[in-house]
Amino acid sequence: MNLVAMGLTETVKHHFDHLNTNEEIILGRVALEHKHMYRVWTEQGELLCKVSGRFSFNALNREDYPAVGDWVALKPRCNEGKGTILAIMPRNSKFSRKSAGLTSEEQIVATNVDTVFLVNSLNDDLNLRRIERYLLLAWESGANPVIVLSKADLCQDLDRKLAEVEAVSMGVPVLAVSAETESGLEKLEPFLQPGKTIALLGSSGVGKSTLTNRLLGEEKQVVQDIRSADGKGRHTTTHRELIPLPNGCVLIDTPGMRELQLWESTDGLLETFSDIEELATSCRYRDCHHMNEPGCAVVRAIEEGLVAAERLTSYNKLQKELAFIERKADKRAQAEVKKQWKSLNKQMKQQRKSY
Repeated sequence: MNLVAMGLTETVKHHFDHLNTNEEIILGRVALEHKHMYRVWTEQGELLCKVSGRFSFNALNREDYPAVGDWVALKPRCNEGKGTILAIMPRNSKFSRKSAGLTSEEQIVATNVDTVFLVNSLNDDLNLRRIERYLLLAWESGANPVIVLSKADLCQDLDRKLAEVEAVSMGVPVLAVSAETESGLEKLEPFLQPGKTIALLGSSGVGKSTLTNRLLGEEKQVVQDIRSADGKGRHTTTHRELIPLPNGCVLIDTPGMRELQLWESTDGLLETFSDIEELATSCRYRDCHHMNEPGCAVVRAIEEGLVAAERLTSYNKLQKELAFIERKADKRAQAEVKKQWKSLNKQMKQQRKSY
């Protein structure tokens, strides 16, 4: 496999070349993850890998393990078609969300992505607040977001919906396409450059798998119809996977996200709501909450119809959610330190007894 075509950069090669190890190691990219087993692309072919014991011992959290898109150093056993992952190269981008459920834990969706296609369907399920949430996480990831509005052939009022999405996109490209009729797919070509990695993100049923099949030129991904009762989609893709496209670009198709909780996205908030952030600099008070304070530039913009009231509501909601996540993360960090000290004290006691 040609690793340069798979997205290998000079920065990754530099970090790999400076690894201090006596092992006979090679470089590879994680193409698929399944229960701590990884399919890794290497110049010697695709290998099925596990992390080493030392790697597992040093991994404190879930995010310390490899994810789809990661570049890894591994010791190959090519005669077995297997290998052992020893280290992860530094990530240049990382799209994360809070894992589903009550625990405060990061779930990495994809890494080393150049452009994120945020796919939303132009049907009754189009949701501007969801698009804002996706944009927030995309900006935080370090990748460049592009809003892809799918199923344009089914939309009766395309111009109105495009205007609504562009009002919250803050300059991010908004592209209307139809994978079914292949209309508008040429608009994606400037982003599908050889050696680049594109991630498809969106809810179930928005057409990610159909779009993948069109870009690939074959029916690789299973496609299901949306539910007629509510227009919402069913899960089709069940795992994240690197898919090489014929033009030398790499695509990451991801399962539909029914729950998209934020994860440490303060910078992304500033990008996504740059209109509100800019208006806030003109408020009379620096600590203005944009509610009933006199001289509030944001409230004035809403009254004048320059900003939608729903957008301010979404901004405040996401701010509160991020503050809550930050508080939980602090408590979790304190618990981790306490756990490490307990383990260290236990080891020291055992050493004293052995003397």
